[in-house]
Amino acid sequence: MKLIRILLLALLAGPAGIIVAPPLSAASGEAQLWQALRSGEAAALMRHALAPGTGDPGNFDIDNCATQRNLSERGREQARATGERFRRNGIQRAQVYSSRWCRCQETARLMALGDVRSFAGLNSFFRDRSTEPGQSAATLALIEEHIAAGGTPLVLVTHQVNITALTDVFPGSGEIIVVKPGADGLQVVGRIDNP
Repeated sequence: MKLIRILLLALLAGPAGIIVAPPLSAASGEAQLWQALRSGEAAALMRHALAPGTGDPGNFDIDNCATQRNLSERGREQARATGERFRRNGIQRAQVYSSRWCRCQETARLMALGDVRSFAGLNSFFRDRSTEPGQSAATLALIEEHIAAGGTPLVLVTHQVNITALTDVFPGSGEIIVVKPGADGLQVVGRIDNP
């Protein structure tokens, strides 16, 4: 029996040895995730909605959305539907932080959960991985401080590379990773698939 438990834990462990929760699609499991978000005991770490492609064009300029990979119409619908999903699950307003990238800002705005604040720790480091440790530490600190203070739900809109660095999870477009501070970084409570 002990060997079976060890094997199961090994199967659930990610490459860095972090135990990652599988996606929860059962209604009761998802209801528990929404309750954790509503109560403020966990935070929503969300990958921006659908923006076809990978990375950004060579002429990328953070201040010019025309030079970036942006949401498709399906991505815009996905972002609006995600906001509606939050509201259906009892979250009318949230503290919302976003990467400065236009696809994240637009996702956050279209969810219509509150004012959107840019947060440098959520910016993509796809092109420059050297900034990852500092950005991940800043994001972890933001989550820890917000949850310790209690209050409104916390929603962070960012990029796949950021979420994977923090959680070892490779999220789909628009997917929400529900996290809370753990002994050694973030603990993944569960995953909410995109609408």
